[in-house]
Amino acid sequence: MYQQMLRNVRLNGQSESTLSNYGRCLAKLSLYFGCTPLELSDEKINDYLLMLRDHESPSFSYFKHTVYGLRYAFRLVGREDRAIRLPSIKRMKDLPTVLSRAECKRLFHAPKLLKHRILLCLVYSAGLRISEVIKLKQADIDFDRMQIHIRRSKYNKDRYVPLSVQLAQGLKKYYEACQPKEWVFVGKDPHAPMSTRGVQFLMRAAVKRSGIEKKVSLHSLRHSYATHLLEDGLDLYTI
Repeated sequence: MYQQMLRNVRLNGQSESTLSNYGRCLAKLSLYFGCTPLELSDEKINDYLLMLRDHESPSFSYFKHTVYGLRYAFRLVGREDRAIRLPSIKRMKDLPTVLSRAECKRLFHAPKLLKHRILLCLVYSAGLRISEVIKLKQADIDFDRMQIHIRRSKYNKDRYVPLSVQLAQGLKKYYEACQPKEWVFVGKDPHAPMSTRGVQFLMRAAVKRSGIEKKVSLHSLRHSYATHLLEDGLDLYTI
């Protein structure tokens, strides 16, 4: 079932991280009952979801991925009738956290390593997702055209984003100092890109070191980037 989900997720243009989230939640459900979700009655599944919501207090994303994963699994075996009866998920209405320009500057100066400072600045200045920044290769940075080629991003789409003059200078300084090979940001293995967990760790460390008390993640830089452009007068369509 997992392999079939993988093929279908790719065909639908969704990311492998989506599949991973579905699979992780369904695996936990299967371990809880000792069988696959396809063997469970609607009553048991609903009891499990109720337990998640009311007793274990999981994150909203975990509850969502459990429900969506179940819907996806039932559709794969032609049981849309069961998928329809699963609870609907209401969108969260909380506004995203946005950093001020002053807070962004404090954050970018917080890391001790040049690589980490450049990574945070690049995420903000180009409005990148975490999955996009870790997959960047040096060949994707066009210093002549001042553009960054984002490949196979969300929904399997490519796009170009502008490269600022300041970031171009910072990247060249970083290349000269750290001598990365293929990937822009490498992890412990010099031949492999930095991991998602590694980027999340450096972000948490930078937030703590900067003294910012807002609850932020790396994705908050993307929200801040869009908000600051809007405040500067750029229209929503262009953003």
